[in-house]
Amino acid sequence: MSAYVLGFHEIDKTQLPQVGGKGANLGGLSGIDGVRVPDGFCVTTAAYRAVVEQDPTVSALIDGLAGLRADDRPAIAAACTRLRAAIEALAVPAEIERDIVTHLAELGDVPCAVRSSATAEDLPSSSFAGQQDTYLNVRGPGSVVHNVRRCWASLFTDRAVAYRIRSGFDHRAVQVSVVVQRMVFPEAAGIMFTADPVTSNRRVVSIDAGYGLGEALVSGLVNADTYRVKAGRIIDKVVSTQTMELRASAGGGTEERPVEAARQNAQTLADEQILQLETLGRRIEAHFGRPQDIEWGLSDGVFHVLQSRPITTLYPVPVSHDGKNHVYISYGHRQMMTDAFTPLGLSFFLLLDEWLGRPKMDVAGNRFYKDMSNELSSTWARPVTLKSLGQVDVLMANALRTVLSRKDFVQSLAHGKTSVMNFGKGGPLPMARQYLKLSREDDPRVVPELIAQNEASVARLREAIAGKSGDEVFAFIIEDHRELTDIMFEPRSVAAAFLGIQSVNWVNKHMNAWLGVKNAADAVGQSADHNVVAAMGLDLLYVSDVVRRYPDVIDYLGEGEAERDTFFSGLSERDGGDVVRPVIEEYLLKYGMHCQGDIDLTRTRWSEDPTLLVPLILGNIKNFAPGERERRIEQGRAEAERTMADLLAKLPSKRKAKKAARQMSLMRHFIGYREYSKHACLQRYGLYKQALMGEARKLVAQGVIKDPEDVYFLSLEEFREVVNTGRLDYTVITERREAHESYQKLTPPRVITSEGEVINGEYDAGNRPEGALAGIPVSSGVVEGRARVVLSMEDAEVEEGDILVTVFTDPSWSALFVSVKGVVIEVGGVMTHGAVIAREYGLPAVVGVRGATERIHDGQLIRVNGSEGYVEVLS
Repeated sequence: MSAYVLGFHEIDKTQLPQVGGKGANLGGLSGIDGVRVPDGFCVTTAAYRAVVEQDPTVSALIDGLAGLRADDRPAIAAACTRLRAAIEALAVPAEIERDIVTHLAELGDVPCAVRSSATAEDLPSSSFAGQQDTYLNVRGPGSVVHNVRRCWASLFTDRAVAYRIRSGFDHRAVQVSVVVQRMVFPEAAGIMFTADPVTSNRRVVSIDAGYGLGEALVSGLVNADTYRVKAGRIIDKVVSTQTMELRASAGGGTEERPVEAARQNAQTLADEQILQLETLGRRIEAHFGRPQDIEWGLSDGVFHVLQSRPITTLYPVPVSHDGKNHVYISYGHRQMMTDAFTPLGLSFFLLLDEWLGRPKMDVAGNRFYKDMSNELSSTWARPVTLKSLGQVDVLMANALRTVLSRKDFVQSLAHGKTSVMNFGKGGPLPMARQYLKLSREDDPRVVPELIAQNEASVARLREAIAGKSGDEVFAFIIEDHRELTDIMFEPRSVAAAFLGIQSVNWVNKHMNAWLGVKNAADAVGQSADHNVVAAMGLDLLYVSDVVRRYPDVIDYLGEGEAERDTFFSGLSERDGGDVVRPVIEEYLLKYGMHCQGDIDLTRTRWSEDPTLLVPLILGNIKNFAPGERERRIEQGRAEAERTMADLLAKLPSKRKAKKAARQMSLMRHFIGYREYSKHACLQRYGLYKQALMGEARKLVAQGVIKDPEDVYFLSLEEFREVVNTGRLDYTVITERREAHESYQKLTPPRVITSEGEVINGEYDAGNRPEGALAGIPVSSGVVEGRARVVLSMEDAEVEEGDILVTVFTDPSWSALFVSVKGVVIEVGGVMTHGAVIAREYGLPAVVGVRGATERIHDGQLIRVNGSEGYVEVLS
């Protein structure tokens, strides 16, 4: 076996570092019964290294790519031109050239295709497709060797270098092998996807077909026929007019030729050939174990497979084993956390289901999905489900309505026990009794009592968990979930939160019906009592006021000297640091368990890294005068009182005024508690994590893991087992970390079926202006300002008057809301966290704006209509 050249029959997936993704896949394809792959071989990455990387001139030019920006096209073009010229001028050592010529002789005196195969190409996690070059109809050993050099050089095309920069790949970490393959001269060729690339349906095969060589289709030179096939039945055909085809030239290379009139509008493949291709595609998919993107050619009535690569853009499908249809909704869209969880975060969150006795949610792409098949099958649960989801995410509810319109699919949905809402201990009856009692009494002492009970429980937990270590930490945390679920779903607590929500709905509905006033609750609810999430942002204004009194502390925070592990020790060394430190510590004691994506236990809490608060504190100092906290509170309270008095005065009867006054009072007393149950959960999460990371640090000291955060890629039970045994196969950490990073790049669909089809809901057109971005109106008012697109709070730099544009928010974002005058969010509904806080702060807000962070560019002038639910890009 040569170190420099390997035949397809010598290649399997373990040799990917030697032959790249394309070469490894061709080796796999060659071993499948019934699959015709043109014979060939791979010039390995060892040859690339020996010729290209060992050359000092080329090596220096590769190093010169460091520091280039993906958007600096002139600089990239100039650097790449120099690199390619240098590589193409290199001499190929005699040993390597001899091995290539020997393998060419085994193919016979035939024309060849010479294709690049990079080590980061055609992989399950990233395709890198089309980044390197292919040369067709290459004739003779000299031309093959020359084109091998050109393939090496194509690793440094402008597009390939820019792609690697954007994707964060080191230029030296990617190497190139070269595939040399007997050329097939097809009458027709094309691409086959074993999952529909438009809908992601895994049961639908999509085939593009055109005359001549498939390169014409890949490069977009011609329109192709498109056929869609499902389970041996052609379900759709689009036959295109083809006036040109790509054919081999007699002297080598390719040329464009006109298609004669008789064939221009004819179907490229016969129906039986289309079905034959589907069978071939399913066989290849079964071999690789996942949907494939397959290049094929039809020559003399035989299908030849020229390449197969995994489709990397498909979102994973939740697993079902009953053979029936299922429909899943994204739990992350309901919880305002659409990022992928780590394995530890997943298993930890599932403990809540375990203690509540609920069926465990499905996991796909390291995110939670809930099977809604039973609810959609039930005539009584269906309308309740759609109404409930409509308050959280209109697009999700509308997507389910689209599913329901497909009668054949719905008839074959899985049936079972319909899940119900969590009404607390004993089901809905105790909660209903508490709801009636609370609504009748309207006692302002109820919520403070509930909060005090939880705070006492947290204090007991803090004391009890402090002395635990080893296995007892895990046993204690698992058992303490019983108290956590008791607190979160205690009937009086659930009733109090539900009462606040229902009073908001009542005020909005009746003020609109009686007075024609929309969204009246937005103003009535400002500065409402006991809203812990609103207080989080306002209290940080107070912290900022303390910091602003000490310029040396501001310098410490603003000069980048503050670091995670030495934050407080460094602060204490500054003038005023002894005053500021206890104020920040007190804030962290109250709110430090929060962070972005906080329902994943493994996300970094503010208490773990106080520097996460620095941009917010500095932004408050820059944007506001001292005393802003008190002004905000008083302004909100005054606005609420003014609005209530005005509405009540306008009502036409004392009876209606009395009813409205009562509902407004209930709203003021209870709506703030809507946000508290999650805060109570996070208080315990913060203490659990402190204890667990103590065990992780012990594992590092023992040499079992390399970094405490390695345990994020173990389930809770696996973590416990490692602590008890002191043993771990570290490849588990490596593989799961890589999988998590690939999942994080995927966009989770709101609704997906067991066939893998992604169902997208739509908004009603309504009266929105042409070109406006549709969403859900959640906080009334109209505002114009500069769009500030923020994907992570760590990167948040906003000024007063900016409009926040982001993917999702959770309670931790309330500290940022105080600095903006409007909000646009991709995910959410009327009662999700971002909407609640926007109303509390009086910010016009539109949520559920699909693709907002891509369709709105940072710095653009936009108009947010929070009353009608749309966003306009003005410049």
